[in-house]
Amino acid sequence: MSTARDLMIVAADVQPSRPWEQGDLSLALAGAELTDLLAAGTVTLADVQVVPGHGTAPSDPLLEQAAASVVTEAPYESVDEWLWRRGRCLASVYLAALEADGQLARPRSRWTPFRTGRPVPVDSPGRHRARDRWTSQEPVLTALAAATGLGSKEAGDDAPGGTGDAVETVVVAVHDAVRELEAVRQRRAIEQAAFDNVWRGY
Repeated sequence: MSTARDLMIVAADVQPSRPWEQGDLSLALAGAELTDLLAAGTVTLADVQVVPGHGTAPSDPLLEQAAASVVTEAPYESVDEWLWRRGRCLASVYLAALEADGQLARPRSRWTPFRTGRPVPVDSPGRHRARDRWTSQEPVLTALAAATGLGSKEAGDDAPGGTGDAVETVVVAVHDAVRELEAVRQRRAIEQAAFDNVWRGY
């Protein structure tokens, strides 16, 4: 299992203070992948640039995809650029992968034999691992989850101490990206409301 898979399971398992947004979760998942690649030495950070390292990607298909997408020649991507590129629709990718692996399942409706609704974790070693990391407030998972509105927001406002400067840089970048995305949503909502008001005047 990877941090991103654990985060996806936690997102499906925990009742958030507000419903998590696909975009927020996708950015956090991209950050989770990057923290695992840093831990494996697959990449390193030069200031805020994601630079190829000498380690090999962990044996996880999605992490292998992430590693294969690393820019290998200068100019390298910044952490922010990585989050926005790699994070595009990443929540949907992880949902599909975990469903295919049997880690998540959609509950059956009492009125139909088809599985419907948001996927929920099944009882599995993967769920237990994710829960253990969550209940023990493992710093990286907790901080990344907080960016999506899971758990205490205050728990993720600061970068997790003791995890290394590179990981702290990634966590801060995730929170900044989520705030930027929320600002975009708010701006679009204001613009749409203004547009609707114009039409009501006619």
